[in-house]
Amino acid sequence: MQTLKKVTFEVPTRDQVSENNQAIFDQMQKSFGTVPNLYATFALNDTALSDYLALQNRKSTLSGKEREIINLVVSQVNECDYCLPAHTFISKKMYGFSDEEILEIRRAEISFNDKYDALAKFVKATAINRGRPSDDLADDLFNAGYTKANVVDIIMVIGDKIISNYLHNFTKIPVDWPEVPRV
Repeated sequence: MQTLKKVTFEVPTRDQVSENNQAIFDQMQKSFGTVPNLYATFALNDTALSDYLALQNRKSTLSGKEREIINLVVSQVNECDYCLPAHTFISKKMYGFSDEEILEIRRAEISFNDKYDALAKFVKATAINRGRPSDDLADDLFNAGYTKANVVDIIMVIGDKIISNYLHNFTKIPVDWPEVPRV
């Protein structure tokens, strides 16, 4: 029986991706000044990057802050060394969360907002239990004001984050975000 070595992944350059992905790289470069390594890794496939961006940018009933809470909680559950610093940066710069609030979010123990706390606890249990949070956590989510339509969006964002977490956890491409503390 032949033993195979683990395949290593390198972040592709613009010249190494399809023409469609090159156009996306150009747009990211123009908008953000960079192409984050994980997005570049999606471009190893001709359609995955555009598909993933469509999922990320879909219309949602959730606020940007709520989506970032989900991103941080799921990335913590999946111990994603790429997405935790990326979403810490986004949470601070775009949504104004403090360092301490971000640590509370990652732990799903939010003291500064009861509605966000119900969301974080629901998301953590849903991610850990593969879509099966307790009835009590579901009741808490609805009692906090979330709707059935919100639940669909919450699950969509959990799925989005699982995709990127798993891609990084497997490929281990270099992290191009500032380091964050362990929780």
